[in-house]
Amino acid sequence: MNLKVDSRKINKGDTFVALRGVDLDGHQFIEKAIENGASKIIAEYGSYSVQTEIVKDTRKYLIDYLSKNYNDELRDIKFIGITGTNGKTTTAFLIHEALNKLGIKCAYIGTIGFYIGQKVKNLVNTTPDIYDLYEMFLTCKEKGCKVIVQEVSSQGLSYHRVEGYLFDYAIFTNLTQDHLDYHKTMENYANAKQSLFRKLKPNGTAIINYDDAYKDYFLLPNNHNVTYGFLGGNFQITNFKMTNQKTLFSYDYEGKHYNIESSLLGKYNVYNLLATIIVLRLIGIDHSKIQMISKELSAPSGRMDTIIYKTNSIIVDYAHTPDALSKIINTMLEVTKGHIYTVFGCTGDRDRGKRPIMTSIACKLSTKVILTHDDPHNESQTQIFDDMLKDIHYTNYEICYDRKEAIIKGINYLKENDVLLILGKGHEEFIIKGDEKIPFNDRKVVLEYLQIKDN
Repeated sequence: MNLKVDSRKINKGDTFVALRGVDLDGHQFIEKAIENGASKIIAEYGSYSVQTEIVKDTRKYLIDYLSKNYNDELRDIKFIGITGTNGKTTTAFLIHEALNKLGIKCAYIGTIGFYIGQKVKNLVNTTPDIYDLYEMFLTCKEKGCKVIVQEVSSQGLSYHRVEGYLFDYAIFTNLTQDHLDYHKTMENYANAKQSLFRKLKPNGTAIINYDDAYKDYFLLPNNHNVTYGFLGGNFQITNFKMTNQKTLFSYDYEGKHYNIESSLLGKYNVYNLLATIIVLRLIGIDHSKIQMISKELSAPSGRMDTIIYKTNSIIVDYAHTPDALSKIINTMLEVTKGHIYTVFGCTGDRDRGKRPIMTSIACKLSTKVILTHDDPHNESQTQIFDDMLKDIHYTNYEICYDRKEAIIKGINYLKENDVLLILGKGHEEFIIKGDEKIPFNDRKVVLEYLQIKDN
């Protein structure tokens, strides 16, 4: 594309669009864009030394330009958008993995990066801005993708990052407390996510978690709605059994009964897998193939990422909300013979109200909890710990300011048939403190320490 929104990427003859962002205003970089060779500027104000077009809203200009110039080229690709507090990454990645295994080339765009089978690159946001999305869409087209599945965050929707194109399928996983520092109320949070379901193609399908208390926000009357859940729905789960190695469940659809086996553990993964199955069925995959593929699917990086240590399990997971924390610990309680130890922290500059809730859940369900840091951002770690311990009456916790030290302490607590849960960061490769990104990965810390410990 010879239209750019990043002055650093300008080549001679390109057009530069000055976008207003959350933290930066592109108008500040117009002179730099001209210096780098821009021959035309699209801006909301000002007079410049090259051809300039002043428009009321540069973001709307960009969206209209991308839609007009590229949507026809992308018309044969099916778009799947997934929103919800928890389960977006796993569900999206399972769909990506399943379709590729079935010979239908599929791309994934979300929290853990941009994938076409294998990772293409990391992404800064779960839902990138519209220009970056179209660049990826065009790469997908060039690589022969038939489907693009993407996570659609509430903030991505609020910032209009997914405008100008429509979805064939929109999936709602669940809604629980998170991001209230931004949305303020659960109603605002729900309404932000609801907007995805107003972006369906005329023949598109909305896939809704029937069991979620907020489902009515997403069951829009003008959409073709398909529901799923334990309590009811078009796809209703009728049996569920879990061992320490696999999950077995059954679902009923259109009067018929179907059995599924998966290596993914936990009731919450039944929801993730069933949403995946629904997409496969609606695309036209028969049940025998779905049954076979379900056994082969694995969770994405940093989701129930399990390292076996002697008779113990060390699990790295992204769980960073009260609901996700509760679900993963309860899942392990069902299959663990020994003790459960939990290491986690809370992100700075984010929803403070969920912090003591998470500590209470962890202490109630675990033998021992080690509170440590996550990404402090610009907030005092002492303040974060104070919030985490507000009105907490449990005593089975300790505070450790160093995350590596906290993980090592957790490993050393393990005896026989115990579980260590290291929660909150999952696949992430950095700790963010102020303006600094400090290289750090929970899984790497575990493996490096076990190698030292065993030698």
